[in-house]
Amino acid sequence: MNTYMEQLSVNEAENLKKTISRLFRQTCILQMRYDPVTLAPRDNPDYETCIRHREFIGNYLSVIGCEMEHDPQEHIFRLKGEGAETEKFSMTTTMIILLVRMIYRDKILGEGLNATVTNLGEIREYGANTGLLNRKLNAAEWREALYLMSRHQMIELPGAVRDVKDETPIYLYSTLLIYVSAADMNQLIEEYREENTEDETIKEIISADAAQQLGRYQP
Repeated sequence: MNTYMEQLSVNEAENLKKTISRLFRQTCILQMRYDPVTLAPRDNPDYETCIRHREFIGNYLSVIGCEMEHDPQEHIFRLKGEGAETEKFSMTTTMIILLVRMIYRDKILGEGLNATVTNLGEIREYGANTGLLNRKLNAAEWREALYLMSRHQMIELPGAVRDVKDETPIYLYSTLLIYVSAADMNQLIEEYREENTEDETIKEIISADAAQQLGRYQP
């Protein structure tokens, strides 16, 4: 592996190291990223690095029990395997991810690929309409959810998490389809609807197994 790196230019070797580091931190590398201010699409150089050095990265990851899976339809490189660190989300964050997944689905089906933008106000509205958010969340809970979704390439924010307001645009990436499958989403919604007739709280609505299934960035 050292021999391979030595054959590269200094800049290319440095880019490769940074790309692998970002793959571990973000768990996904997207082909297209969106400018955090204008939300205009732009090529992601990390994706091109993965294309050029795919075999080397795969061999490097295999040593620690990981693999880099390529989804050609979604144009995503994704870190998988037993060696990949998992991260459990809180129940509140899991519920917000579920709501954002619902918004993404509705916008793709109803308004097309150019409409996958939401905001906190719309997420709250979905939460109220579905009954999935039956209390007012505090700022820390919103920050935690937004930070984790941003870190794992589910959303793009036009600035720092702390600066997000009710009407701040939040771009939704298709990686939401990976983290929360349609089957998982429908299962949780149906569980809630059944339990809601008995006036159960949100913690009683989502079973521990279902929350654990969704509360990981490694499905």
